[in-house]
Amino acid sequence: MLRVIDYYSPTAEFYDLVGVQRWTQSDPLLATALTGTDTAHGPVLDLGAGTGRSTEVIARALPEARVLAVEPSPAMRAALTSRVVRDEELRRRVTVVASSAQEVELPERLSAVVICGVLGYLDRAERAALWGRLLPRLPSGAPVVVELMAVKVPQPVAPMRIARQRLGEQEYEAWLSGEPCGPDRMRWSATWRVLRDGEAVREIDVTHEWYTFGLEDLAAETGLTAKQLTPELGVLLR
Repeated sequence: MLRVIDYYSPTAEFYDLVGVQRWTQSDPLLATALTGTDTAHGPVLDLGAGTGRSTEVIARALPEARVLAVEPSPAMRAALTSRVVRDEELRRRVTVVASSAQEVELPERLSAVVICGVLGYLDRAERAALWGRLLPRLPSGAPVVVELMAVKVPQPVAPMRIARQRLGEQEYEAWLSGEPCGPDRMRWSATWRVLRDGEAVREIDVTHEWYTFGLEDLAAETGLTAKQLTPELGVLLR
């Protein structure tokens, strides 16, 4: 059994708070990328479903689709399940699975794939193995929507605030910095701060390593046609 390092549980409470601005831009693009998908072929795989934001977008964009939402982090999966159980349509159509990308048991056929916050944790061999499992299950024309990092090759990234959101009397900030830690790998350091009246009342630091790649690298690995939607979102077409 593969042991999965849970990078997300310590900061899962902040995930939806600080992602609002980014999702406002990316959600419509994700929905558009999925438009026209033949959902009769099989479920849509949401790999790295997180708190369920992408799952919800998939379900709305494809109202006949069944969705297989895969998330290994217990805290993120708790939020995902909570989102699904509150909506009668999602309860009927979404199956939540606790698994890693490397070990998830896949159905024989898939209609489309959405991969968020996952591929950078896999090295080239692991990505090749994942593509080898996914692509034969997809029909011609099926989209594979992938989340990207703006950094395609290892390079120093100075600390920057990537999000800020107010909730009641407190403000929440997310800061990110990075440095190379190998020929194709970055070490990212994230700081999540809770502020009241401008003073930090809580701070959580997390570090994780991420294999760098661009959409063109994924196109070469898969042999699929690639289209960049934003610096952080792309689609590969079967």
